[in-house]
Amino acid sequence: MYNSTLCYLERDGQYLMLHRIKKKKDINKGKWIGVGGKFEEGESPEDCVIREVWEETGLTLQNPVLRGIITFIADAEPTEYMFLYTAPHFTGTMVGEEDCPEGILRWVDKDKIEQLPIWDGDRIFLRLLREEKPFFSLKLRYVDGALTEAVLDGEKIPV
Repeated sequence: MYNSTLCYLERDGQYLMLHRIKKKKDINKGKWIGVGGKFEEGESPEDCVIREVWEETGLTLQNPVLRGIITFIADAEPTEYMFLYTAPHFTGTMVGEEDCPEGILRWVDKDKIEQLPIWDGDRIFLRLLREEKPFFSLKLRYVDGALTEAVLDGEKIPV
């Protein structure tokens, strides 16, 4: 098992998205996701999300908002507990879109994100963010890269 963070920075009806195309061995290869990564020893979720966003974007988060915890279960990966954040407030100058070590950074209109290649489970939690759902727990199970189960706050939901 491991812990990670994911953050959607917000600006003018857009989220900052990362097109994961630079790493050779990457479970997210070719997908568009938010910004984040794995915890380092001794980090809190807030420490991790602030560090990861700064490393990948050059931006410093101001009071990121913890929106939910996502449990990922996949046949080929260890279980992942991901702390999901949104961040409408940040400072600094963003690195060039091509300068992120993980991929390409782009501001994308929130209503156009679902047209991008994203994980099916991400569609669920992006909808929950759009609906301003209070803090939630979401379990997502993948088999061979396909979403087979989703459980929101203990209740199964359609996938």
